[in-house]
Amino acid sequence: MYQLIALYLTVFFEFLLALAFAFVYGESKRTSKYGPIQEKGYTIRKYYFFGLVVVMGIATFLTLDDLPYHSAHAKESASGEVKVVDVLGLQYNWEMSEESFTVGDKVEFNVTAKDVTHGFGLYDENLELVAQTQAMPEYENSVYYTFEKPGTYKILCLEYCSVGHHVMVKEIVVKPEGGQANGN
Repeated sequence: MYQLIALYLTVFFEFLLALAFAFVYGESKRTSKYGPIQEKGYTIRKYYFFGLVVVMGIATFLTLDDLPYHSAHAKESASGEVKVVDVLGLQYNWEMSEESFTVGDKVEFNVTAKDVTHGFGLYDENLELVAQTQAMPEYENSVYYTFEKPGTYKILCLEYCSVGHHVMVKEIVVKPEGGQANGN
């Protein structure tokens, strides 16, 4: 809802800007009295800019709750807790404190690196990127993900880290909520 309002306000102010520029352009084609026209254009531009800043500030404030980053601990997994997994990137491997996950698990990956900067990319079975962060030496980044589908997920390095970069792959298996796949 807020995004729709923000979109309408943005389009409205862009329309006003277009009208202001059209007016100034039309008036500038006249050969007499450029000074007052130029002053009027500057005034219109000043008020438009102020209005744009106000509208964009309000739109940003109203849509902050829609960002996926604001409350990482707000949702809990089906078991009622967030699993904290320490991840260490090192050439050419990923080391994890836990590798067993079930559908519904809310996981906080605390990611760091031992040697060089790596890119922690979590991919689903279709190799679609579902979560990412940087793995940097002497610094810890956190990324949160709730596993919604069972399957084999892959962790790939997104930052070229040396000649063995392409083999820096870790597979993790996410089991269905019952713990076993259908048919097994």
